[in-house]
Amino acid sequence: MTNPKTIVYEFTVSFGDCDPAGIVFYPNYSRWMDASSENFFRGCGLPPWRELEKTTGIIGTPLLEIRNRFVQPASYGQTLQIHTHVAEWRGKAFIQNHRVMRGIDLICEGQETRIFCIKHPEIANKIKAIPLPEDIKLMCS
Repeated sequence: MTNPKTIVYEFTVSFGDCDPAGIVFYPNYSRWMDASSENFFRGCGLPPWRELEKTTGIIGTPLLEIRNRFVQPASYGQTLQIHTHVAEWRGKAFIQNHRVMRGIDLICEGQETRIFCIKHPEIANKIKAIPLPEDIKLMCS
Protein backbone atom coordinates (compact mmCIF):
# COMPACT_ATOMS: atom_id res chain seq x y z
CA MET A 1 0.00 0.00 0.00
CA THR A 2 1.31 3.46 -0.86
CA ASN A 3 1.51 6.28 1.65
CA PRO A 4 -1.49 8.61 1.46
CA LYS A 5 -1.01 12.15 0.19
CA THR A 6 -0.15 14.31 3.21
CA ILE A 7 -0.32 18.10 3.32
CA VAL A 8 1.30 20.09 6.15
CA TYR A 9 -0.29 23.17 7.73
CA GLU A 10 2.14 25.25 9.80
CA PHE A 11 1.39 28.06 12.26
CA THR A 12 2.72 29.72 15.40
CA VAL A 13 0.75 29.45 18.65
CA SER A 14 -0.27 32.89 19.92
CA PHE A 15 -0.62 33.99 23.55
CA GLY A 16 -4.43 34.09 23.16
CA ASP A 17 -4.47 30.38 22.19
CA CYS A 18 -3.34 29.42 25.70
CA ASP A 19 -4.93 29.07 29.12
CA PRO A 20 -3.63 31.04 32.15
CA ALA A 21 -0.88 28.43 32.65
CA GLY A 22 0.45 29.18 29.16
CA ILE A 23 -0.64 25.80 27.75
CA VAL A 24 -2.67 25.59 24.54
CA PHE A 25 -6.38 25.47 25.44
CA TYR A 26 -7.54 22.09 24.11
CA PRO A 27 -10.43 23.28 21.84
CA ASN A 28 -7.89 25.16 19.74
CA TYR A 29 -6.58 21.85 18.42
CA SER A 30 -10.00 21.19 16.85
CA ARG A 31 -10.01 24.68 15.33
CA TRP A 32 -6.54 24.15 13.88
CA MET A 33 -7.43 20.68 12.55
CA ASP A 34 -10.45 22.20 10.83
CA ALA A 35 -8.17 24.79 9.19
CA SER A 36 -5.76 22.00 8.27
CA SER A 37 -8.59 20.05 6.65
CA GLU A 38 -9.41 22.98 4.38
CA ASN A 39 -5.69 23.54 3.74
CA PHE A 40 -5.42 19.85 2.74
CA PHE A 41 -7.98 20.24 -0.04
CA ARG A 42 -6.36 23.46 -1.30
CA GLY A 43 -2.99 21.70 -1.28
CA CYS A 44 -4.49 18.90 -3.37
CA GLY A 45 -5.61 21.43 -5.97
CA LEU A 46 -9.27 22.00 -5.09
CA PRO A 47 -10.56 25.56 -5.39
CA PRO A 48 -12.10 27.37 -2.40
CA TRP A 49 -15.54 26.04 -1.39
CA ARG A 50 -17.36 29.09 -2.84
CA GLU A 51 -15.75 28.44 -6.22
CA LEU A 52 -16.45 24.69 -6.03
CA GLU A 53 -20.10 25.42 -5.25
CA LYS A 54 -20.41 27.36 -8.51
CA THR A 55 -19.15 24.43 -10.59
CA THR A 56 -20.29 21.34 -8.64
CA GLY A 57 -22.76 22.47 -5.97
CA ILE A 58 -20.41 21.23 -3.21
CA ILE A 59 -20.49 23.71 -0.33
CA GLY A 60 -17.93 22.05 1.96
CA THR A 61 -17.05 19.09 4.14
CA PRO A 62 -19.03 19.25 7.40
CA LEU A 63 -17.71 17.42 10.43
CA LEU A 64 -19.67 14.41 11.70
CA GLU A 65 -17.33 13.07 14.38
CA ILE A 66 -14.01 14.01 15.96
CA ARG A 67 -11.57 12.23 18.28
CA ASN A 68 -8.39 13.69 19.73
CA ARG A 69 -5.55 12.19 21.74
CA PHE A 70 -3.29 14.63 23.54
CA VAL A 71 0.32 13.54 24.02
CA GLN A 72 2.16 16.58 25.39
CA PRO A 73 1.50 20.30 25.85
CA ALA A 74 2.38 23.17 23.55
CA SER A 75 2.69 26.85 24.43
CA TYR A 76 2.70 30.29 22.82
CA GLY A 77 5.53 31.20 20.52
CA GLN A 78 5.99 27.59 19.38
CA THR A 79 5.63 26.66 15.73
CA LEU A 80 3.43 23.61 15.13
CA GLN A 81 2.80 21.57 12.00
CA ILE A 82 -0.35 19.57 11.32
CA HIS A 83 0.20 16.65 8.95
CA THR A 84 -3.16 15.83 7.36
CA HIS A 85 -4.24 12.99 5.08
CA VAL A 86 -7.35 11.01 4.17
CA ALA A 87 -7.06 7.64 5.87
CA GLU A 88 -10.23 6.13 4.42
CA TRP A 89 -12.77 6.91 1.71
CA ARG A 90 -16.26 5.50 2.35
CA GLY A 91 -19.51 5.75 0.37
CA LYS A 92 -20.49 9.26 1.47
CA ALA A 93 -17.99 9.88 4.28
CA PHE A 94 -14.25 10.02 4.64
CA ILE A 95 -11.84 9.79 7.56
CA GLN A 96 -9.17 12.46 7.85
CA ASN A 97 -6.21 11.99 10.20
CA HIS A 98 -4.20 14.85 11.69
CA ARG A 99 -0.84 14.67 13.49
CA VAL A 100 0.07 17.87 15.33
CA MET A 101 3.85 18.04 15.55
CA ARG A 102 6.42 20.40 17.02
CA GLY A 103 9.34 19.41 14.83
CA ILE A 104 9.74 15.69 15.53
CA ASP A 105 7.66 15.73 18.73
CA LEU A 106 4.06 14.51 18.55
CA ILE A 107 1.76 16.90 20.42
CA CYS A 108 -1.72 15.63 19.50
CA GLU A 109 -3.43 13.21 17.11
CA GLY A 110 -6.90 13.76 15.74
CA GLN A 111 -9.32 11.90 13.54
CA GLU A 112 -12.33 13.44 11.84
CA THR A 113 -15.23 11.90 9.96
CA ARG A 114 -16.52 14.28 7.29
CA ILE A 115 -18.85 14.33 4.29
CA PHE A 116 -19.07 16.34 1.09
CA CYS A 117 -22.40 18.11 0.93
CA ILE A 118 -24.61 20.31 -1.19
CA LYS A 119 -27.55 22.51 -0.30
CA HIS A 120 -30.61 20.28 0.03
CA PRO A 121 -32.57 20.56 -3.23
CA GLU A 122 -35.98 20.25 -1.54
CA ILE A 123 -35.61 21.56 2.03
CA ALA A 124 -34.51 25.15 2.55
CA ASN A 125 -31.63 25.76 4.99
CA LYS A 126 -30.65 22.08 5.03
CA ILE A 127 -27.68 20.25 3.58
CA LYS A 128 -27.43 16.87 1.91
CA ALA A 129 -24.51 14.43 1.83
CA ILE A 130 -23.45 13.30 -1.62
CA PRO A 131 -21.40 10.30 -2.77
CA LEU A 132 -17.71 11.06 -2.69
CA PRO A 133 -16.70 12.64 -6.00
CA GLU A 134 -14.26 10.35 -7.82
CA ASP A 135 -12.23 13.24 -9.24
CA ILE A 136 -11.68 14.66 -5.74
CA LYS A 137 -10.71 11.24 -4.41
CA LEU A 138 -8.10 10.94 -7.16
CA MET A 139 -6.70 14.43 -6.47
CA CYS A 140 -6.47 13.77 -2.72
CA SER A 141 -5.16 10.19 -2.62
